Amino acid sequence: MARRAMMSLVPPWSSRVLSVELDGAPFYFSTQEKHRGEEVPRVFSEAQKDAKLYSLLVCSDDKITRAKYHAQLKDTLLRELPPGCHLSPMSSFVPNVRDSLLKGYFVKDHSESSSPTERLLRDLSQRDPVLVCSYRKREDSQLWTQHLWSRADMPTDSYVVPSEAPECHPSTLNIINSDVFYSFEEAYDVLNKCGDIIPEAMSVLELLPSGAEGRSKPDFPVIVIEGLDATGKTTLTESLRDALGASLLYSPPQCLSPMRARFDREPPLIRRAYFALGNYIIAEQIRQKGTETPVIVDRFWPSTAAYAIATAVSGQVSNLPAEGSEVYRWPSDLLQPSLVVLLTLHPEERKRRLCNRGQEESEEEKELGHNQLFRLKVETAYQRISGPEFVSVDASPSADQVLQQVLLLIRAKCHL
Repeated sequence: MARRAMMSLVPPWSSRVLSVELDGAPFYFSTQEKHRGEEVPRVFSEAQKDAKLYSLLVCSDDKITRAKYHAQLKDTLLRELPPGCHLSPMSSFVPNVRDSLLKGYFVKDHSESSSPTERLLRDLSQRDPVLVCSYRKREDSQLWTQHLWSRADMPTDSYVVPSEAPECHPSTLNIINSDVFYSFEEAYDVLNKCGDIIPEAMSVLELLPSGAEGRSKPDFPVIVIEGLDATGKTTLTESLRDALGASLLYSPPQCLSPMRARFDREPPLIRRAYFALGNYIIAEQIRQKGTETPVIVDRFWPSTAAYAIATAVSGQVSNLPAEGSEVYRWPSDLLQPSLVVLLTLHPEERKRRLCNRGQEESEEEKELGHNQLFRLKVETAYQRISGPEFVSVDASPSADQVLQQVLLLIRAKCHL
């Protein structure tokens, strides 16, 4: 299967662009059979004189195999490459072509001998769904060439040349139904195919409602409260429950908690499918509770999408898909709430509140605390979600002031 996947990849190889991330910034290059005077791409011109350079791209046609192997490949390389090797994320893609992104790693080898590295890479290329290329500097010039290991019938060398940055950041090309899911069936299909290797996947599927029921609207309004940790969601949702005589639900649903530790260890594709299906379980709970009372929901699909998009898209906030992109659209088969309220808070105040709570932080919360860029990407993704009415509320005043402001919003927009 791996060999067939690589064969299907190679015909458009010359139309592909490659990207290597160095210190968080992407460097783009492509290949061509003849050199036409282009400059040497920066990732090669800055390489040390004795460096041996390689790229590895995971090429399976099956996206679950691709996701699992990409995670395993990093562990293998870090464990087995000799000292003196440096690993960087890389990708290959066809600009503006959805689902064309292939992920992998770029290896700089500064060890005394390249033999151990080449033996490892040769073994990987022969037994695993990985496409390996080596890069060499020509002795008679400053030019670099690429050699594709898997195809003896291709030219021995292709020149590497600079490529312009694409209109859309490459990491956005595979978001739909890989990082963010937009239908029950797509997320279900991922976990269903994982049942043989992840027993907990079948446990999740047994908890799911029928796909169609999650879309139907309940009789009473549904209000979703979103925001980063320590913005006051718990205090507000509990106060709204009491003030409105509402039902209060939490996402992810409690029934998925026993399986969460397992899915947190899985690659993003599988982990995101798990969280996506949790939204459909919550939608069914909303439908049931909403026949009797208003429903307040502590996080829902916007959190699932915002964190996934911010994680998937590397680099600056400007790399995120533009406002209005289809990656922000609400799934057509998932219940839409009457109102989404996004609580916002100055970073320093949020950090102070987190310290006062004294609770252990999640991995995502640690990333938010240490990485201001990640926090900005999450907040930006939140604000670009389209579908239900979405209102941002400053959470810096007292809890009672925030409650009164949100109650006014709810009564005005939901007619309560």
